[in-house]
Amino acid sequence: MAATDIPSAPAASITTPSQTKLRLGALTALVIGSMVGSGVFSLPQNMAAGAGPLAILIGWGITAVGMLALVFVYQSLAVRKPRLDAGPYAYAKAGFGPFIGFNSAWGYWISAWVGNVSYAVIVFSALSYFYPAFGDGNTWQAVLGASILLWLIHILILAGVRQAAIVNLVVTIAKIAPIVLFIGIVAVAFKVDVFNADFSGLGNANLGSIMTQVKSTMLVTLWVFIGIEGASVFSARAERRNDIATATVLGFFTCLALYALVSLLSIGIISQPELAGLKNPSMAGVLETVVGPWGAILINLALVVSVVGAFLSWTLLAAEVPHVAGKDGTMPKFFAHESERGVPSTSLLVTNLLVQAFLIVTLFAQSTYQALFYIASAAILVPYIFSGAYAAKLAITGKSYGVGESRNGALLMGFVATIYGLWLVYAAGLSYLFMCAVLYAPGIVFYIWARRENRERVFHPVEAALAAALVAVSLYAAYEMWVGAVSAL
Repeated sequence: MAATDIPSAPAASITTPSQTKLRLGALTALVIGSMVGSGVFSLPQNMAAGAGPLAILIGWGITAVGMLALVFVYQSLAVRKPRLDAGPYAYAKAGFGPFIGFNSAWGYWISAWVGNVSYAVIVFSALSYFYPAFGDGNTWQAVLGASILLWLIHILILAGVRQAAIVNLVVTIAKIAPIVLFIGIVAVAFKVDVFNADFSGLGNANLGSIMTQVKSTMLVTLWVFIGIEGASVFSARAERRNDIATATVLGFFTCLALYALVSLLSIGIISQPELAGLKNPSMAGVLETVVGPWGAILINLALVVSVVGAFLSWTLLAAEVPHVAGKDGTMPKFFAHESERGVPSTSLLVTNLLVQAFLIVTLFAQSTYQALFYIASAAILVPYIFSGAYAAKLAITGKSYGVGESRNGALLMGFVATIYGLWLVYAAGLSYLFMCAVLYAPGIVFYIWARRENRERVFHPVEAALAAALVAVSLYAAYEMWVGAVSAL
């Protein structure tokens, strides 16, 4: 296995036409827009479903430390490895060889398009407040509406990446405003006695121990922060390289404040058991309790605007990773095709066809928003873990550091980010890890395809062993799901 640091070949840095270059505002909006989607509007119920106030506070603390470490990892790597584009997968490939790099690209791609399916489900679940036939977002009416939305976004992106990013900037501003309004109203109505009624959550036998409660929050908090690497993914399109780090930091602290306030203030309005039973988007139920029906109407409309914006952001991200990976030989070359406007048209088409296929699956499997975002969250752990590990590796070896330059901070951040990722693997549980194995295994076919296109050795011995293990786990997982022993959807 090629575990040595791979030199930054010219092919790793993609030349981008000036008309598709993105400035700081657009990059920051991509980070915030890809993070602030549907998750924040469902946070009150999603967090309260398995945890009391104390565990939620601990969960946010762990997430803040782990995600901040990841922010510093991407900030550092953007500066130290400026020729590595598309962030997460490029770092994994440079540090740990082509097979790990491919799986990071594949996992990120899976997370992106499965996440888009969850967005489509939740937006029509919200619209069911006005048109009940949409149900929980997985009726035939909802799937039809989601399909129309999907292909409208497809057409918008074909008009040009920069034009789509500008639309995303406007939508991001529009969706932040109702969240800030919610926080202001709920902060005024906050009741300390409601918040402290069962602070530890141990009074509810269904929640379990504090550790069990904390684990239940982990994939929820990860889900709302997925997208923190958005600026790194678009590094090849950044007008100025330093803007990548700035956009990432701005996006992180903005979203951390919004998320923590939404989830914690809500527990001071409605008790944990009542919050756990709310229909999503649960922010609507919380605000309706305070101000009446217009609060639910506002939040449901805000969710629609927010998710359409996130859908746009993640369609851009989902198409970009296999596109850049196709250009540098990590994935088959057909992904590298661009339109005259600089749009990754083939990658975009394949991505949206997969989203369309899974939308149809939700109709028959009756898949819920929560199950889909758990799968998307678990799938992205591979690129996150190896990004942290690469930063730690650079700090240990001293590569890309000047003589006498301190490496302690970078080593600590890389180590913390890696441990955080591994902790999330443990917190995810077998069901979602099995589903991810089933989705990861078919990627081996595309890896072999790409390696043969470039006339490169397909597997080194360690890589062959990893591939065999992945296939074995995926077959076992498929069997377990077939007999009903494990269910993720």
